[in-house]
Amino acid sequence: VQLQASGGGLVQAGGSLRLSCAASGNIFSINEMGWYRQAPGKQRELVATITSSGSTNYADSVKGRFTISRDNAKNTVYLQMNSLKPEDTAVYYCNAELTRVRFERTMGYWGKGTQVTVSS
Repeated sequence: VQLQASGGGLVQAGGSLRLSCAASGNIFSINEMGWYRQAPGKQRELVATITSSGSTNYADSVKGRFTISRDNAKNTVYLQMNSLKPEDTAVYYCNAELTRVRFERTMGYWGKGTQVTVSS
């Protein structure tokens, strides 16, 4: 199983970026998908998650600015980031909680991360 994230980059404060993460490989079902981020010198933190039925959860710091969505047919999760702030600067990682075969215990997989830099 591989998770490939894309869409990071450099943007000015107030700008927007859209991240994508596609899961590929031997996948039976994907339960929850999400985005996490890690800024220099800080621990990795949750940004947003979305279940297979579309229920979402956001960190308070991004509520109203970020929107998570997914395309189940493409095993892909997106993160639309608007009104970006310098404090959003971090490496963003996607995560998928999935099973590879029927009746397997759900396991978590991580992508390699994509850098988001917001200049002031």
